[in-house]
Amino acid sequence: MSSSAAVEPGAKLADRFRLEDRVHESDGATLWKAIDEVLARPVAVHTFDPDFPRLNEVVTAARAASRLTDPRLTQVFDATEDDGRSYVVSEWVSGETFGDMVASGSLEPERAAALIAEAAEALAHAHEADIAHLCLTPDHLVWTSGNTVKLLGVGIDAALADVTGDDPARTDAEGLGRLLYAGLTGHWPGEEKEGGLPTAPMDDGHYCTPRQVTAGVPGYLDTITCRALLPESRKGLTPLTTPAEFAEALSSVPRPTPMPMPLPATALPPVTASRAEAPTGAAAAPATAPAGVPPTPPYQQSYQQPRPAGGGTVNKVAMTLVVLLVMVAVGLVAWTLGRSIGTSEPPVAVTTAKPTPTTATATREAKVQNADGFDPQGDDNGDERDELALFAIDGKPSTDWHSASYSTADFGNLKKGVGLLLDLGESVPVKQVTIDFGAGSGGTAELRVGPSADLGSLEAVHKFSDLGGKKTFSADSPHKGRYVCVWFTRMPTFQGKYRGTIVDVKILATK
Repeated sequence: MSSSAAVEPGAKLADRFRLEDRVHESDGATLWKAIDEVLARPVAVHTFDPDFPRLNEVVTAARAASRLTDPRLTQVFDATEDDGRSYVVSEWVSGETFGDMVASGSLEPERAAALIAEAAEALAHAHEADIAHLCLTPDHLVWTSGNTVKLLGVGIDAALADVTGDDPARTDAEGLGRLLYAGLTGHWPGEEKEGGLPTAPMDDGHYCTPRQVTAGVPGYLDTITCRALLPESRKGLTPLTTPAEFAEALSSVPRPTPMPMPLPATALPPVTASRAEAPTGAAAAPATAPAGVPPTPPYQQSYQQPRPAGGGTVNKVAMTLVVLLVMVAVGLVAWTLGRSIGTSEPPVAVTTAKPTPTTATATREAKVQNADGFDPQGDDNGDERDELALFAIDGKPSTDWHSASYSTADFGNLKKGVGLLLDLGESVPVKQVTIDFGAGSGGTAELRVGPSADLGSLEAVHKFSDLGGKKTFSADSPHKGRYVCVWFTRMPTFQGKYRGTIVDVKILATK
């Protein structure tokens, strides 16, 4: 196995990664779809010819990318530089590329902007670690089969293609502008066609703005695109020169949501009578949209309560019956009262047992003032990925706090636990806590509440097991405290190791 040319489907690397299908070959590097036989999942593997000239650069870039924590970036699992057996293993991403989405024309503007906003935030995170992309194309952005955004190739693709730049942040900001332009217009603003997209039209030596190409593009999205890509097209525009600036400009755009499948059409019998003659209970035929009005896209569909079936005659009969029943009831009451007045016997007092009153405990959301990775038994200043802690309380399902990765579920016998410590700012009666533990499995965690940020003062009020997805604890009697701690006592599994994850925490307190 001295070269990628000698590698065939079925070959195995590191006694673990079985190569299945060649996806792409270029300049001595081959991309494979492979199977991680240890974790039984697909992975992407790059192999290299022995004379591949940039092997060290690619492996170095892959190792740097493996330290990035934004879940919207492709994860790198392994990068090995060894004579005759060099490879890079990363996440296999399945879904629809941005190029596929715009192949037949422009997208709905807000959806295009939402996808690019996610990519911009992820790329801004990479730039904080001095890692750029430099090769952004529509096929690098994927709407996955799990309804999330993934940005492929950060760091690695530039090394593979030997692409560098004097101003990487500006290059990537322009790349994001090109992606947004493509989403808004269905054209690619570049010298060459990209992914089969037609080249953007020119006007006086410059690319036309999105609004000049496609009707209905909102003005603010046209401006953001021009600030990143075409600042010369409008005087006075402040250019967007970094992915972080681009992400900030799109920060108010609603984030992408799954596009629901349209409901199957129900076959209706042919209409042979007037609406008034339709049988009772027959469903009304759907109204036809006026000519020239486009149908609502699938992701804008709303589901309305169906109207009651039946004609006006049925409603009139029902109302008549109700009136007659009321009249009969009034007559019976009057007759009963008349008999009571005319008799010599004293009236019998009737007492009705009052139901026992039930009172629901009023609650309010307790706002978390601060969050910290909590490792009081460790040797790293008590921190456990402290830089990610605020991601657990930002309300975004695309971000999370997670612990360091451990070799065993019991932290390699180095400590009894780690956790996430939440400061509510004041002592409150904690009634309910909902935690999203993400996609892990196994493991246990305690919910602790107490008056101070000290493990000994935090009382364990509940224990969660088989961590994964959302779990809720509701207390019969509230537990009062300023601090709430999610304390992992055994780590869930994660990518062959053990790591705790918290996507979101919501705390309710009694009023």
